[in-house]
Amino acid sequence: MKQFGLIGKTLGHSFSKSYFENKFRKENIPYVSYKNFPLRSIQEFSTLIKKHSFSGINVTIPYKIEIIPFLDELSEEAEIIGAVNTIEFKNNKLIGHNTDYIGFQIAIKPFLKNTMQKALILGTGGASKAIVYALKKLGVECICISRNPIKNYRGYDELNEKVMQNHLLIINTTPLGTSPIIHECPNIPYEFITTNHLLVDLIYNPEETLYLKKAKEKGADFVNGKSMLIHQAEEAWKIWNP
Repeated sequence: MKQFGLIGKTLGHSFSKSYFENKFRKENIPYVSYKNFPLRSIQEFSTLIKKHSFSGINVTIPYKIEIIPFLDELSEEAEIIGAVNTIEFKNNKLIGHNTDYIGFQIAIKPFLKNTMQKALILGTGGASKAIVYALKKLGVECICISRNPIKNYRGYDELNEKVMQNHLLIINTTPLGTSPIIHECPNIPYEFITTNHLLVDLIYNPEETLYLKKAKEKGADFVNGKSMLIHQAEEAWKIWNP
């Protein structure tokens, strides 16, 4: 039996387990299982991998950066991005990969317009790093927005009308609005959203967050994270089954 799984802190929102279970059933993949393994802290990871014989692990919030010291190697992309969402077990080594950026690239391409040359990335965690990497490869300039702006980050209070009009692509990489706390959303000036904007939310549960509802009210294009989830999961499966 091949064992796969997902680690994170709170995993009730995640569809990864049901996605892979459906995949195994539809594609008649035998002798495999996929389970959730919530960790109160990343320090529990070492004990977890001693208890189980894993063939692959997915990593979600908030451990995509914290997991790195526990790994033996990183793929080239994961090293550049500085975040890991997929762990490969190969030759007694734990190898960190990032498939978030590939999943996002595939998901966003159908919605990108020539006018979207600049993007605002809401959040500065592991998912944010993957999105910045993906967009740079697509030729899009990025500014990361943080509640605690340092170094190259900017604060939410800097999002005036001019900034909003110069950045027609806005991507939420924070967990704000994730089920069950669906009344929350990023604190951006939604009054400056227009029909020229595309708002993306990496959240997929619920399918339409408050952030996306506000985009819809303004007539903007919007997309959730379901497609990205599917594509990053398939890329992870390719790594686990070369």
